[in-house]
Amino acid sequence: MTRRTEWPGSAAASGAGPGPESAAGHDTGSDPESGLPYEPEAGSGYGRGGGRGRGSGSGFGEGGGRGSRSRSRSSGSPSSSRAEKGEPRDPVEEARNICLRLLTGTSRTRKQLADALRKREIPDEAAEEVLSRFEDVGLINDAAFADAWVESRHHGRGLARRALVRELRTKGVDAAVIDEAVGQLDPDQEEATARELVARKLRSTRGLDRDKRLRRLAGMLARKGYGEGLALRVVRQALEEEGEDTEGLDDPY
Repeated sequence: MTRRTEWPGSAAASGAGPGPESAAGHDTGSDPESGLPYEPEAGSGYGRGGGRGRGSGSGFGEGGGRGSRSRSRSSGSPSSSRAEKGEPRDPVEEARNICLRLLTGTSRTRKQLADALRKREIPDEAAEEVLSRFEDVGLINDAAFADAWVESRHHGRGLARRALVRELRTKGVDAAVIDEAVGQLDPDQEEATARELVARKLRSTRGLDRDKRLRRLAGMLARKGYGEGLALRVVRQALEEEGEDTEGLDDPY
């Protein structure tokens, strides 16, 4: 007898939004500065159901006593029941449950989920079926993920386009989708963010000689993905405002 696999009806019903792991902390993912600790109990799906409840049982306390506890023990997920009986697993259902657990509390890219399924040795055919279905209903949306990631990482950590592109590539986002997402940032906005970063860091460099301040501030911007020319210009202007002699600082740092 063929068992029908139930699919989630829509992204709204799942409670798993398209927002990033924030960092989207991450990185999770990959991002080494953020983690992705969002894995509830296996088989939980989109909500909690089938609870024990309160009832008038045989007198062994709330929950109906022995009968209730026995029913609770036997009411596990179909996949776990089959595993206990030694029956072969259903790879589609197992892939579906893995993806739902990983999407609880944060969004993921298709590649992140595909890598997780491969690590769990889910057959490629079953993985492809589940991932395509999740895309159809909106539970996987790489474009929305990329947009939210750029918004979060630029405003939250001050990352420039170059760093954002690098992070999204590691998460398996398509190049065209990345280009569209980072297109949200115009050069003026990127320069304004760079100035804010330098202004916050400037005080901690006071007392150092000029060249050391330059290297420290420009290096900070470089690590966040800002180009050499922009970094040097922003740092020079900040030092000039503090009365530093910036003659000769046009040379690359």
